[in-house]
Amino acid sequence: MREVWHIFHLGIKELISLSRDPVLIFLILYTFTFSIYTPSKSAVMDVVNASIAIVDEDSSEASRSVHDAMLPPLFLPPRLIDFAEINPDMDRGRYTFVINIPPEFQDELAEDGFPDVQIITDATAMSQAGRGPGYISAIINSTVEPYWSGRGNPDNQPLVGLQTRARFNPNMLQGWFVAINQLINNISVLAIFLCGAAVLREREHGNIEHLLVMPLRPYELMFAKIWANGLVVIVAAMASLFLVVKGLIGVPISGSIPLFAFGLMVYLFSVTALGIMLSTMVRSMPQFGLLAFPTFIVMSLLSGGQTPLESMPVLLQKVMQFVPSTHFVSFSQAVLFRDATPAMVWPLLAKMFVIGMAYTFFTLTRFRKMLAAIQ
Repeated sequence: MREVWHIFHLGIKELISLSRDPVLIFLILYTFTFSIYTPSKSAVMDVVNASIAIVDEDSSEASRSVHDAMLPPLFLPPRLIDFAEINPDMDRGRYTFVINIPPEFQDELAEDGFPDVQIITDATAMSQAGRGPGYISAIINSTVEPYWSGRGNPDNQPLVGLQTRARFNPNMLQGWFVAINQLINNISVLAIFLCGAAVLREREHGNIEHLLVMPLRPYELMFAKIWANGLVVIVAAMASLFLVVKGLIGVPISGSIPLFAFGLMVYLFSVTALGIMLSTMVRSMPQFGLLAFPTFIVMSLLSGGQTPLESMPVLLQKVMQFVPSTHFVSFSQAVLFRDATPAMVWPLLAKMFVIGMAYTFFTLTRFRKMLAAIQ
C-alpha cells in the first residue's frame, strides 16, 4: 500500500507540473481540436464544390438536363461558356472541369446512338481530377437514360443487376474516416511526447536528483508518469470524441464508448511506456523530438490507418504485429464504426496488453539504467 501511495502522489506531482507548462497545455488543446477538425474538413480527397463549366452545342432538352444534374455539394453551379473559351479559361484556372456537349446530342440518343461527350479536366487539382470524371460520367449516363432506349445495342444490356450498399458510412464521406484516424494518431503522438517530456523535464531541471535521495523505487517513478499522463490523454481524447468528432464534424459513433475507453487504457499502457523508453535514450528535448517523430511516423503510416495492412508486403505485416498501434487502429475502427462487441475485439485487446507488458518490462530496465547512471 505504501508503494501504491507513492505512485499516486508522484502522479499528482506530474499533473501539477504539467498544469504549469503552457507549451504542453497548448499542444494538448491543439492536438485534440484543430488538428482533428481541420484535416477532416479540408484535407479530404472527395469531389466537393468543384468548379465546372458546360459548352452546350446542342441546346436541347437532354443537354439542359445534363446542366441541371450538376448539383452541390459535388459541384458549384455550372456556367455556360462558348467553345472558344475552353482553353483560355482552363489556362487561367477558372474551372476544374469543362463538359463539351456535341451538336445533335439528343438526336443521336433518340436514334440509339452513342454520342461522345468530352470532359476536360484540370489535372493540377489532383484529388478532384482523379475522381471527378467518374462522377460526371455516372451523372450524365443516368441523366440521359430516358432519352435513349438502347434498342440498337442489345448486347449492352447487363446480365446481372448489381446493387451497392455502403455500410457504416452510407454516403462514403471521407471526412468521417479522416476524423477518426486523426484522433487515433493524435492519441499516439501525445502519449509518446507527454511521457517523454515528463522524464526529460525532470532531468533538465535537476528534479530527478532530488527524487533519487527519497525512498522511492524506479518502477514507482515510472508508473506514476504512466498513469498521470495516460489520464490526461484519456480525458482529452474522450472530450475530443464527443465535442469535435461527434459534435462539430458530425461523425456518428455507432459503438460502445465505455468499450473504446477501456481499449484506450490498454493501448496507453504500452504507448506511454514507449515514450519513456525513447526518453531514456537521449539527453535533451531536441534529441527526443528527432527520435520520437520518426517513430510516430512509422507507427502512423504502417499501422493500417492510412493504408490497409493487407496491401503491405507480407514481411512488413508480420513486423507491424509487434507494434501496438496496429491493433489499436483495428480495435478503434471496429468499435466506433462497426459497433463491435467485446467478444469480437478481445483478441486485439489481448495483443495490446501483451505488447504493453513487454514494452513496460524493457522500459523499466532502461529506466533503471538511466537512474543508475545519474547516481
